[in-house]
Amino acid sequence: MEHMLSLYQEVCRECASLITRRYSTSFSLGIRVFDKALRAPIYGIYGFVRFADEIVDTFHSKDKATLLARFRNDTYLAIEEGISLNPVLQAFQEVANEYNIGRDLIDPFLDSMAMDLEFSTYHDDLYETYIYGSAEVVGLMCLKVFLKGNEAEYERLRPMACALGSAFQKINFLRDIKSDYEERGRVYFPGVDYNKFDQATKLEIEADIKKDFDYAYEGIKQLPVTARLGVYLAYVYYTKLFQKIKRSPARQVAQERIRVNDGRKVYLLATSAVRARFGML
Repeated sequence: MEHMLSLYQEVCRECASLITRRYSTSFSLGIRVFDKALRAPIYGIYGFVRFADEIVDTFHSKDKATLLARFRNDTYLAIEEGISLNPVLQAFQEVANEYNIGRDLIDPFLDSMAMDLEFSTYHDDLYETYIYGSAEVVGLMCLKVFLKGNEAEYERLRPMACALGSAFQKINFLRDIKSDYEERGRVYFPGVDYNKFDQATKLEIEADIKKDFDYAYEGIKQLPVTARLGVYLAYVYYTKLFQKIKRSPARQVAQERIRVNDGRKVYLLATSAVRARFGML
């Protein structure tokens, strides 16, 4: 019987890995260079946040609020009982229980997903709350895994992990500004009129992102070696994407999705590995 349970757990972890590979080549590349022991937990976190995001961004013909509320309830039931017939929640509850990922991180994330059902424009307070819940806490969940229960280190590196999540999310907002507005009616940046998105506005947002990136980089260098290269690779990928966005005129950013092609991502992996190998981070 124990063998059968182990097989079920393994299959659920493989589901989380598949979800990551199918939805994000950049993050799946980063996870693959983590120490082997870290990969399944990070896949478990990604599968959880990806499917919650799918509820609010994709299931347009369904009752999203009801589905999200059910997903929240099922998440906490899975964590409490230590088992779920939903493979994504089964993989996530293992991570949550092993690494002490509690409601203080899970609730803000799910609350931010619910915000996407209620708001189409974000003033300063909503914007900060949304970024914390949708991105920063995800980085904190990963930090819990990287540090394996070292709470003193977690508290020390927490602000820098939040800065990295914030930078990633703001770049996502810039990259997806057209689809967020035209497909979902959302404008995340406070006070920004999509139809009047100009170079001055873009430069102001970019300065804010650079401040987050500079602070986050100091934290990356202090991560355990088992996680450092994977996080650094994600940082490098987003840095290159950020550079492409900065080189693009404001109207181009507003009208098309700027991206880094897959061949470039593989090149970034190779060069990042060399830098890490020789202590050049």
